[in-house]
This record gives sequence, C-alpha cells and structure tokens, in this order.
Amino acid sequence: MPRINNPNVADLAPSGPDLTDYDEEHLVVYWRMLDANAEGADWREVSSIVLKIDPDRERDRARRAFDSHLSRALWMSEFGYKQLLRRA
Repeated sequence: MPRINNPNVADLAPSGPDLTDYDEEHLVVYWRMLDANAEGADWREVSSIVLKIDPDRERDRARRAFDSHLSRALWMSEFGYKQLLRRA
C-alpha cells in the first residue's frame, strides 16, 4: 500500500463557508485530525505528527493550527464534503 504523506499545513486552516483549494489539498490532514479526535488523542501529539509543528518549541502556533484544522475537519465532515461531491 502506498504511503500517503501530509502536505505542508498553513498556520490556520480556512474558515469560510466555501470549499477551497487548500481544503481539497489537505483532505488527508482532515481525515487524520478526525481520526485522532475520535480516539481522544492529545493535541500536542497530533500537532507534532499530523501538522508537523513541534508544540514544545512553538506552543501557541501549534495550538492555533490544531484548533483551526480540527474545526475545519469537523466542518468538512458536516458541510464541506457536499461541496466536494458537487465538484467531482
């Protein structure tokens, strides 16, 4: 099975009501965020592994990135996927 690499992430995920190119390029990040959230993973571990931001060195940045990407992942699971399907 091929290994799927995470793309580089922005400090903040999009927050608007429309699906963006960034969203489409970062679906694997969102899936991993949702999986980690469902498992109750610690945000610091997720920031380090999924977002590639060291929470020990950049705590505030890591937390903001975690919160915004999890929020966007949850939005994608409720609303954004519909826009994605319409684009397909």
